[in-house]
Amino acid sequence: MNGKLEKIAVLVSVGKHPVSGVARYSRNDAAALEIGRQLSSQHAARLDVLHAGDPGNPALEEYLALGAERVEVLTCADNGDAVSLLAARLKGYDLVLTGTCAEGAFDSGMLPYRLADALQVPLVGTAVEVSIAGGRATVRQFLPKGVRRRVEVALPAVVAVHPLATVTPRYAYARLRAGAIAPQRVEAGADAEAAQWTLAPVTRKPVRLAAAEKRTGHARMLSATTTESRGGSVVIEGTSVEKAQVILDYLREHQLIEY
Repeated sequence: MNGKLEKIAVLVSVGKHPVSGVARYSRNDAAALEIGRQLSSQHAARLDVLHAGDPGNPALEEYLALGAERVEVLTCADNGDAVSLLAARLKGYDLVLTGTCAEGAFDSGMLPYRLADALQVPLVGTAVEVSIAGGRATVRQFLPKGVRRRVEVALPAVVAVHPLATVTPRYAYARLRAGAIAPQRVEAGADAEAAQWTLAPVTRKPVRLAAAEKRTGHARMLSATTTESRGGSVVIEGTSVEKAQVILDYLREHQLIEY
C-alpha cells in the first residue's frame, strides 16, 4: 500500500420490495455505492461495481441508474460459493464497500466478515461516513441509541455501510441507458454450508415472545415518566446448561412455551 487510494470496489446485491416482494436494488448497497462514488471522485480512484449471482436479474440495471457506469457480474448459482469468487476477484483493491446485509428474509449479513477473512484484511461495520487520508480510512460508525463512534483502519480494508449512512443516492434514467451489465463466466464451486439450507418464500413474520403485562394501568403510566427496575436477573456464573435452565424457567413461568 503506497498511501494513495487507487482502487475501490463496491459489492451490490439484489434487494426485495417489502410489500410486493419484487426484486429491486438494495438500499444498503445503494448507500455503499454512493459513498464509493464520492471517494472515487475525491481521490481520482478507479471504481468497480461487482455482483455475484445471475447476470440476467433486471434489478442490477437499477445500480446503473444510481451511478454505476458498469456492473460486473460473476456468474454464481444460489448455492455457489460467492465468497471465494469475490475474494479472488478483489485481490489488490485498496477499499471494498458493501452493505450491512441483503434484504432477503433470512440473510445473515455474514458476507462482509467472510470476505474480510478470506482477503486477510480488517473489517469495519455499520459505517455512516468514510474518509480516506494517508493510507488510512476514518469511519464514523452507527451505534444504538443515537451514539456514533469514529475509528481508523489501515488500508486495504472492507467497510460495511449502514442503511442510515449520510448520503442520498440519486436515480437517473439516462445513466441506466448509458451503463452496461458485464457478465463474467467463472467456475464456482458449491458452498458446503449453503448446500445444507433450503430456500423458500417467506410465509409469515416470526412471532416475538413477550411476557404478558400484569401491572395496572396506573403503574404503567408511572413507568413512562420514571426510571424503575422491571425485575429479572443477570446470570453470569454457571455452566451453559444452568444458564439455559434459567431461560427455560422464565418461559414456563410466563406461559410462553407449553413444555
